Amino acid sequence: MPSLPSLGGLRGRTPERPSVPVPVPLSHYVVDCGVYVDGKRLPGRWSHTDAVDEVRKRGDGFVWIGLHEPDETQIQGIADTFGLHELAVEDAVHAHQRPKLERYDNTLFMVLKTVRYVQNASPDTANEIVESGEVMVFLGRDFVVTVRHGNHSGLAAVRRELEEEPDRLRHGPAAVLYSIADHVVDNYLDVTDHIEDDIDQMEALVFQPRSRVSADQIYLMKREVLELRRAVMPLAVPLRRLAEGYTPLIPEQVRSYFRDVDDHLTEVSERVINFDELLTTLVNAVLAKITLQQNSDMRKLAAWVAIISVPTMGVGVYGMNFDYMPELHWRYGYPLVMAVILVVCLTLYRIFRRNQWL
Repeated sequence: MPSLPSLGGLRGRTPERPSVPVPVPLSHYVVDCGVYVDGKRLPGRWSHTDAVDEVRKRGDGFVWIGLHEPDETQIQGIADTFGLHELAVEDAVHAHQRPKLERYDNTLFMVLKTVRYVQNASPDTANEIVESGEVMVFLGRDFVVTVRHGNHSGLAAVRRELEEEPDRLRHGPAAVLYSIADHVVDNYLDVTDHIEDDIDQMEALVFQPRSRVSADQIYLMKREVLELRRAVMPLAVPLRRLAEGYTPLIPEQVRSYFRDVDDHLTEVSERVINFDELLTTLVNAVLAKITLQQNSDMRKLAAWVAIISVPTMGVGVYGMNFDYMPELHWRYGYPLVMAVILVVCLTLYRIFRRNQWL
């Protein structure tokens, strides 16, 4: 993804070097809390109250707080400090939300679904392919609060990347939201690449003779693709709104980058739709293959029943205990009957083989 250009007009005065604050131990649900001024992170560790006081005292910069699965009690102090709406806070705590974008007064609340590909030995033996999580972002004029659910949805790499590019951080909280959205959609692309490989492998297995792929495994893959689809499809509208100037919290210079993320999301959406259609075709192919196999098995059974019925009828007739039966006491009666049975059975066998019933 391209880097955001530096905006000279947005540069503030060079801040005085702050005194290093007294270290404050972070709670287990607070992953990180940083203060950023003029694109650079101020040294030291901060509590959320000290961080916001520092930013508002300067009149410049913003606070970025990262939380991991907080409960209502743990997040309430942060919500009060930043004035977060109670409905958005409730959604952030309980999770299991669809991707969406909502505006509460001067705060944006965005939900993004994160996904991770689960590596398996083979797609026909997998129990889980896509693992999902959530990232909620509260965006204000001078703060960003991210709430994560799931063990794979970490944003430490995003934070490090931004801290290495001060020109991007000078755009403020909007640059953080863009980087998070970009990171999530890039993961979508990575997951779709892996799923495409699995589907190609499964397709090859389906059409192999005596393949072990069942309709159950394809339905599992289809269910995992559906989970990915639920993460991807609803995100299109929020990204488009951000790119079209939904709120002044997203400056014009950042909106074009949301359009780039939206383009990548469109690519993912098209691929996911194709996956769903292809898996439906594979399910129909497996069912048709099962039907053909059953028909072939029934024909084989019918052929063998017809062949076996000949000796059964012969020995059944001559197994009756009557005194007056043709050839019953004839010296060559037994070998003649056996020869006739054998000839008839071989004739039927050749006929069934020629018609590919056996």
